[in-house]
Amino acid sequence: MTRYVIIGSGITGFSAAQSLRGIDSQSEILMISEDPNGFYSRPGLAYYLTGEIPEKQLFLFCNKGRINLDIRHIKARVTSIDPAAHTIDLDSPARLVYDRLLLAPGASSVPLNVPGSNLQGIVKLDDLEDTRRILSLVRHVKNAVVVGGGVVGIELVEGLVAHGIKVHYLLRGDRFWPNVLGEVEAKLVEHHLTHDGVRIHHNTEVEQILGRRGKVTGVRTSDGIILSCDLVAVGIGVKARMELAQAAGLKTDRGILVDEFLESSVPDVFAAGDAAQIFDPLTGNSSIDNLWFPGRKQGGMAANNMTGRKLAYKKTAAMNVLRLAGVMTTIIGAVGTGRDEGPTYTMRGSSESWLQLPNTIAMESGTSDSHLRLIVSDKFLLGALIMGDQQISKPLCDLIRARVDISSIRNNLLQSGSRLGTALADFWTKNKQEQPRVS
Repeated sequence: MTRYVIIGSGITGFSAAQSLRGIDSQSEILMISEDPNGFYSRPGLAYYLTGEIPEKQLFLFCNKGRINLDIRHIKARVTSIDPAAHTIDLDSPARLVYDRLLLAPGASSVPLNVPGSNLQGIVKLDDLEDTRRILSLVRHVKNAVVVGGGVVGIELVEGLVAHGIKVHYLLRGDRFWPNVLGEVEAKLVEHHLTHDGVRIHHNTEVEQILGRRGKVTGVRTSDGIILSCDLVAVGIGVKARMELAQAAGLKTDRGILVDEFLESSVPDVFAAGDAAQIFDPLTGNSSIDNLWFPGRKQGGMAANNMTGRKLAYKKTAAMNVLRLAGVMTTIIGAVGTGRDEGPTYTMRGSSESWLQLPNTIAMESGTSDSHLRLIVSDKFLLGALIMGDQQISKPLCDLIRARVDISSIRNNLLQSGSRLGTALADFWTKNKQEQPRVS
């Protein structure tokens, strides 16, 4: 009987366990995690923080009797891995033997490395315990400073505003999420934030966190301004958890390097999810997706390969649907303008493929309430960003992922004043009707 061990209880680990049990009903499956809460919806934390959903709604698949994977759950910290001996050491006096191992530890928030960063009142939004901590603090907070110009940063802003807290939002650049959003898109988000009373500080970083008696009392910014606050929330980026892999001798870069079958540089050890940097044989590149749905797909694919099947993970155009300051936003494929915040980490809720743009043309259209941006090559749509009205999202996702030749409407799209959404919706409908039906 084979023993499968999974390190990590997020969507990737959970998906792997589901797939393993579906393929192999007899073998032993162990899931090891430090998180005392097991599997829950990480994207749902933002809505729990704002009070839009109750905590119990985070546990999507955990109702009693709803699902039984017959898995042994171990709440512990893995201290070391010995690939040669196929063993794992835990922080308790225990050593486990594995036949196949999946590393799905996820990514962790990058801390703010400034004087005063050890004071009480500095929070992040990595997991459920972080969210509970913020909710326990907000009752006594009147003013807060949020640092970080990406998805987590704005989740923290919205969560604090929902509790009536006055927020100073510090952006290191001249606009929100500059490597993904264009100027018009960022201004749309920032307009909604300022309407809700958020004070945005562009081109501003934290120089020092100030405190008294061990607690946060304010921050000194890079331009010398002191902002009084009771809480500092940090969302400047995430970094793959790969310390165990590095110590075990696995090859790493920005994440744990794996091939298209999600196997690492050592036999019988696989990696998937936020910690995995996956090789794409079509492009010759290795990239990381800090996204929920790719993590789920990768977990299932890794499980198949752990059982001996050889199924290559085929990367599709990355897609994320999120809410930015109340504006529903869908991002598909290549849309960005450069790399994320730093050379060794990315933003949670982002994909490195968004930032890999070849020679393209960007086209934009929209109103004050909605916005559409397309990234077009000679024949194909490579990416799209849709804010507000989402009716065109599904057609765009289909056209981008299927690499449908749009040459016949390309010139029309490029014309000034073209109604991009209508033209693409009509083209998508016609293309579907012309596809041969399989009986």
